[in-house]
Amino acid sequence: MLHFARWKIIAIVLACVAGIVFALPNLFSKETVAGWPDFMPKRQLSLGLDLRGGAHLLLQMDSAELRKDWLETIRDDARKQLRDAKIGFTGLGVSGNVVQVKLLKPEEADKALTELRKLIQPIGSAILGTSGNDLEVTKADESTLVLEPSAQGIQQRTSNASGAAIETVRRRIDAMGTTEPNILRQGLDRILVQVPGLNDTKQLKDLLGQTAKLTFHDVHPQLSGEEARQTRVPFGYKIYASAETDGFEYVLRETPVVHGDDLVDAQPGFDQRTNEPIITFRFNQSGARKFGSFTKDNVGRPFAIVLDDKVLSAPVIREPILGGSGQISGQFTVETANNLAIQLRSGALPTKLTIVEERTVGPSLGADSIEAGKLAGIIGTTATLFLTVLVYGTFGIFAATSLILNGLLVVAIMTAIGATLTLPGIAGLVLTVGMAVDANVLIFERIREELRNGKTAIAAIDFGFSRAMVTIADSQLTTLFAAMIMFWLGSGPIRGFAVTLTIGIFTSVFTAVTVTRLLAALWLKSRAGRGRTIVVPI
Repeated sequence: MLHFARWKIIAIVLACVAGIVFALPNLFSKETVAGWPDFMPKRQLSLGLDLRGGAHLLLQMDSAELRKDWLETIRDDARKQLRDAKIGFTGLGVSGNVVQVKLLKPEEADKALTELRKLIQPIGSAILGTSGNDLEVTKADESTLVLEPSAQGIQQRTSNASGAAIETVRRRIDAMGTTEPNILRQGLDRILVQVPGLNDTKQLKDLLGQTAKLTFHDVHPQLSGEEARQTRVPFGYKIYASAETDGFEYVLRETPVVHGDDLVDAQPGFDQRTNEPIITFRFNQSGARKFGSFTKDNVGRPFAIVLDDKVLSAPVIREPILGGSGQISGQFTVETANNLAIQLRSGALPTKLTIVEERTVGPSLGADSIEAGKLAGIIGTTATLFLTVLVYGTFGIFAATSLILNGLLVVAIMTAIGATLTLPGIAGLVLTVGMAVDANVLIFERIREELRNGKTAIAAIDFGFSRAMVTIADSQLTTLFAAMIMFWLGSGPIRGFAVTLTIGIFTSVFTAVTVTRLLAALWLKSRAGRGRTIVVPI
């Protein structure tokens, strides 16, 4: 147990040196670190919102819009299903929170019911007892069928939309160049966004305020929006307002030619002729094929570029656009063009997000917390080191060395993986110091017990380390399971504590057992090499 092969000694020493080197930048200011040679690590620990200050936004999804979009999708799917089955209907539309189908022939009701029930999708898990269907299809009377989303289906739809919204929000914030945003789901339809270091929330709110649902539509060749309102909107068309001219409206085909989902890139730029800000875009293969086919068949006619149900522009197709790329022009500034390009690249939000809570946290509170944390850490660590050395002598010095290495390794690993240090994280860091000392105390007390039982010094030390490992592993595993559950079920501050605690568990076992055992083995070897009587100084 006390024998170390040469390669093991080298590996332990290298691990400790690497930890010291990666933790070193955190002991100096950013200006000092920036002047270091290129081969030196310069990355520093990221501080959370409670330590660094920044922006705090609580966003809420529009559940009514989600339901409306889903009902419209159900309506379109039902129309296609009935047409494919050659079942006639006189009416099909959204009525309240359901989709109603009025059949042309009542005797086809059973057949229509069978066809429409093919749209039902199973959801949930049979193992967990949460299985069900997302849609209910019933007969209201002899010729009327009703398609109604189930409560379980709406809940899953909202949950999926929340997950998609979180990823879209994360991509948009990352495109700003902001590091370490904290984006979490709160409840079923709310999203918490915390961006450390960001004091001006205007650009952030502009980025998150638009759904950025981009579509390309066919324009009605003869009818304007004003004329359609005076007469009647043709079947399959819808009136859209202009984003450029107040009061002007277009009549567009409701089904888009190409969706924004087919975009693979969008970048801000400038028009070579007018030098005005524009946005260049590029479609994927599927979008390029659909867009090329449409422009080829509609040369000389306008098509509309629609963002969030407002027409950005409606240029005339001069020639087929077969390359899968183009540009969007409008009344853009450089800033709005850049923001819109970010939104289009990151994808559309599934629904509009409303800010229900907004706070800007100043760095002064974080600075006070950091200073208080430093003071608490210094006092606690100093007292622990002093008592350990006082009680266990030379072996206490080994434990103190391991304790310092443990703190440096935790900081080094958190820095290397890009983890964020929060105020609860500081508490987790202090707790790991206590756990590391606890492991050494278990080992040293076991050595004392073996010495009292008449064991020789070498045998007592060997037994102390090997027998205490069972107890240490048991206590650390239970703490690790608790940390994993906290990370799984907890939110931001709890997760920060769980991350620090988890890393500290592994580093404390390494330093308290492996490093301390190596120091004890080297001490025994040096005493034996000089021919001295080995007396354990604890």
